[in-house]
Amino acid sequence: MDEAPYQRIAAEIRRRIEAGELVPGERAPSTRAVVREFGVAMATATKALQVLQQDRVVHVRPGVGTVVGPPRAVRRQDRAAQTAVPERPVLDLNRDEVVRMGIAIADAEGLAALSMRRIAAELGVSTMALYRYVGGKDALVLQMVDTAMAEFPLPAEPSANWRDGIAVVARLQWAAYRRHLWLASAISLGRPQLVPNLLPHTDAVLRAVSGFGVDKSNALYAAISVFAFVRGVALAMETEAYAEQDTGLTADEWADRQGDQLAALISAGNLTAFRELLADDFEFDYDLDRLFEFGLDLVLDGLEKTLTRLR
Repeated sequence: MDEAPYQRIAAEIRRRIEAGELVPGERAPSTRAVVREFGVAMATATKALQVLQQDRVVHVRPGVGTVVGPPRAVRRQDRAAQTAVPERPVLDLNRDEVVRMGIAIADAEGLAALSMRRIAAELGVSTMALYRYVGGKDALVLQMVDTAMAEFPLPAEPSANWRDGIAVVARLQWAAYRRHLWLASAISLGRPQLVPNLLPHTDAVLRAVSGFGVDKSNALYAAISVFAFVRGVALAMETEAYAEQDTGLTADEWADRQGDQLAALISAGNLTAFRELLADDFEFDYDLDRLFEFGLDLVLDGLEKTLTRLR
């Protein structure tokens, strides 16, 4: 019987490791790199890496990604005499450790690489053992969001004015999204999750706009608009990080390579404003932090004018 695509990919990566093309401690191919190289779906790439993780050929290193070699706990054992990796006692596990491992995997490779089986393999327990601590994957992601947001508490002292109050919340959320790139895609605006450490953010924005005296619906629209802006820019940050990882090019380097094609399109389309923008070898420095601050000022200025009009 022919091997499944994920098995062939796992076998090829294993071959590279055994041949010394990938050495212990070196970054293993990410799920997105596997997708790009082998032309398979994300689910297939994820399954291939899961096979290697279960066999302790690679493992997740928090803050780094998937690297070649077994987890530290296994490396300390005498693998020459080891015939199987003993399962860790379940009583030695706790909810926080499961959630933290989920965050580490998502930080390194994104939510697409996260699964209960993957976490179990990293922690050295059975998959079923995880459910008594965190429920299913959806419940786990919700706890991951709550834990990540807990790293960015609101200041104890209230802000001096409404504008500063909203800016503080927006910047805290931006910092959270910057540390955990998967976080923006895990949070829903249309169906907001009940996240204890996120609710105070909404409460703070509602208190900030309460002084305008607008009705409840407009107050909520104001809060949602703030969160939609921050999350929207953060989603671009996640996309850019993965694009740079997959291509090896920064946004500026990628833009430089599109210069000739862009010039041709501008000329063919008679796009005069673009032509004027790019005259004199103008170079645009694409900086997401600057974009966030620029956009935040626009949002706050717009809120002030709109909420004043709606009184």
